[in-house]
Amino acid sequence: MAAKRSGNPVDRIKTGSFERRLSLTRAGLFAGTRMAGHMATNWLSKKETREARHRAMLSSQAQFLVDELGKLKGSVVKIGQVMALYGEHFLPEEVTEALHTLEDQTTSLAWPSIERVLKAELGAERLAELEVDPEPIGAASLGQVHRARRRSDDLELVLKVQYPGVADAVDGDLNSVANLLRIARLVSFGPEFQDWLEEVREMMHREVDYRLEARTTAKFRDMLKNDPRFVVPRVLERYSSDLVIASTYEPGHSVSSVTVRELSLDRRSDLGRAALELFFRELFVWGEMQTDPNFGNYRIRLAGERDGGPDHDQIVLLDFGAVQSYSSEFLDPVIRMIKASYEKDLDDVIEGGIELRFMRRDWPDDVLKRFGEVCMSVLEPLAESPEDWPPEAVNEYGQYRWKQSELPSRVARQAARSAISRYFRIPPKEFVFLNRKLIGVYTFIAVLNAEFNGEDLLRKYLYGNPPPDDSGD
Repeated sequence: MAAKRSGNPVDRIKTGSFERRLSLTRAGLFAGTRMAGHMATNWLSKKETREARHRAMLSSQAQFLVDELGKLKGSVVKIGQVMALYGEHFLPEEVTEALHTLEDQTTSLAWPSIERVLKAELGAERLAELEVDPEPIGAASLGQVHRARRRSDDLELVLKVQYPGVADAVDGDLNSVANLLRIARLVSFGPEFQDWLEEVREMMHREVDYRLEARTTAKFRDMLKNDPRFVVPRVLERYSSDLVIASTYEPGHSVSSVTVRELSLDRRSDLGRAALELFFRELFVWGEMQTDPNFGNYRIRLAGERDGGPDHDQIVLLDFGAVQSYSSEFLDPVIRMIKASYEKDLDDVIEGGIELRFMRRDWPDDVLKRFGEVCMSVLEPLAESPEDWPPEAVNEYGQYRWKQSELPSRVARQAARSAISRYFRIPPKEFVFLNRKLIGVYTFIAVLNAEFNGEDLLRKYLYGNPPPDDSGD
């Protein structure tokens, strides 16, 4: 969990279902009436101005929606943030852009309210074993994080404390937000949207299940215990509960910090390779993936920075509340598509897209071909030979320059320019989350300004069948 805090702390998070439902219903009725008036008059406009006026109205409606969600805080804000991350296939662009601004509107809960939660969850005796800093080091929509010290041995901890009442409000809040979108005429309800909405509901329930997150954190820590490139906090069960996760404090620098930026190219590239290999291990070996691309979930711990520290740079992995498990029924065709893309087998790439149900066999051949080519272009930095790389994406040693390549934006433009947009079908929800994670990994490597070829790593996992505890380089 990592988020910006704004404004003064509040004494409570309003979670009363009636109060929140009423606020959102009023907002939806107002927005719906305004949209209806716009649609009744806009059709009289000239054709060349009609679309521009409609987009302006969508932006206005979306900002109004965000303002209303921001007032209510709690799970409503998290729902908006999740919709911003994974809603690009279901919501108008104007809506997702506005929802992204919710990231900056998080306010912390005042210490007396947090202290009451800690006393209720841990009891006076266990809480007395800790010295807790009343000032949070991070605040998000569902809870906040406080540093602490265990008095008996000076062990440094962090306590992630869930705001009271937010778990019980998830279902009602999600239904209210969906209703607001419908009344404001910002989305068309259909079976695919309903399926996606249920996935958001499942994600939200996982986010507030701190027992599950504690188990998942421990599981990833165990899976990575033999890989010295990664650090996963140790969960302390004694100070954990349904609303509190206690774990070891794991310091490090933000990925975009000046300190990390000034590392040598070799060190930054080694960190990038580690991040890429972790993604491959999640995909090819574990079938489980941390899907939240928020850079606040990562820290960089530098070699030799403190006494007793590592002799090499490490990536600290935080927050395992958004872990997705994938079935072989989904992963098998995905991996076949990746292998076909690597081997430049366009027909097999298309077959994978058809099997995953976001392509149709009866589409025109040229559309299927262009769709397959877009899918294959995603593997550009993992290609066997770099002759097709753009000049700005290759350095003097023939290595891929992840930042300069601007691959994600190029792929998006390539898709938009083709006929795909007219034929595009919403992919399965699992693919949406996987795609978001891949973009997040590529962006992470680009922010590190790393330069390396990923082909050897991909081959290792496509053909080498590495064991789960393989520690890489």
